[in-house]
Amino acid sequence: MKDKEHLPVYGVGPIIVLPQTVLTAVGIIMSLCGVLDYGKIDILKIPFLIIGIILIVFGAYMWYSANYKSKVFDNIVENRLVTSGIYSVVRNPIYSSVLLECTGAVFIAGNVFLFMIPFVCWIYMTVFLKHTEEKWLKNLYGQEYIDYCKNVNRCIPWFPKKR
Repeated sequence: MKDKEHLPVYGVGPIIVLPQTVLTAVGIIMSLCGVLDYGKIDILKIPFLIIGIILIVFGAYMWYSANYKSKVFDNIVENRLVTSGIYSVVRNPIYSSVLLECTGAVFIAGNVFLFMIPFVCWIYMTVFLKHTEEKWLKNLYGQEYIDYCKNVNRCIPWFPKKR
């Protein structure tokens, strides 16, 4: 990338988010239509509902924090690497928030066979990010981005590693 270029504002987002959303929606629709009825465990209905709601709320908070509190779009246009706020606990909070919300929807659907969907989405997201945005960011920010990657998880929010 040239010195003055910046990442695309939307990056590979639609390519990551759309398949996650479609796969989750298809799984839930199949479950609601009775195709996967045998995967429901009635005794876990309430705990799954609570966990699902918590995941969706946390995902929405992550998305809001990444887009509005961290002003990610402004920083992309101004060519600044964001490493504070929600970006200090996960490198890709926008994509991770979608994954959390899809996982929350799977929990609410309450079908254990649907739990493979978030895992498949996580693998897809990880592989795709590794071969696209992460390469772009490494080329654009060099050692600063490499050091950031050593301290912050790609997709799963977690406390930053000690520096």
